[in-house]
Amino acid sequence: MGLFDRLIGWLGLKKEVNILCLGLDNSGKTTIINKLKPNNAQTQDIVPTIGFSIEKFKTSSLSFTVFDMSGQGRYRNLWEHYYKEGQAIIFVIDSADKLRMVVAKEELDTLLNHPDIKHRRIPILFFANKMDVRDALSSVKVSQLLCLDNIKDKPWHICATDALRGDGLQEGVDWLQGTESVQYRGVKLNLVHGPHAT
Repeated sequence: MGLFDRLIGWLGLKKEVNILCLGLDNSGKTTIINKLKPNNAQTQDIVPTIGFSIEKFKTSSLSFTVFDMSGQGRYRNLWEHYYKEGQAIIFVIDSADKLRMVVAKEELDTLLNHPDIKHRRIPILFFANKMDVRDALSSVKVSQLLCLDNIKDKPWHICATDALRGDGLQEGVDWLQGTESVQYRGVKLNLVHGPHAT
């Protein structure tokens, strides 16, 4: 059973939650989204997202729409078109890509300062991904490099994850479903998937 199936109890029959899934290219977003889907909807081969793609799938009484936007630099300006609709954000970081941690922080700062996000108490779930890679930074170190402690006006949580095996994803989903901001929302869970990941 996929993690989305486990969200049925949380979402019930009359909830609609739009989740934005963002992060740099090759951070693991597409792989994470794939792991969250029901087993029978999962894809075997994950390829980098170029530009923009939309995927729809259903579990029981819920339907999901995933907007997968490339995380490559030239496509990142697409993200902001979805901020207004987002009720929660999943931000994926490649913990093994130390060189681009500064770029990830810049994108996060831009996101947090955007007018459609800045004054809202929107929960942000960080996945410090690729923990299976040798010399990957710990979630604590990633948190320090991104200065997550400076986020005072939004609930946030960081999980160490290995998207290929699915490790750490359930912890993140459990935290997200427990946040007040998404508990009262309500028939579709829309994952707006930002820049790509493999």
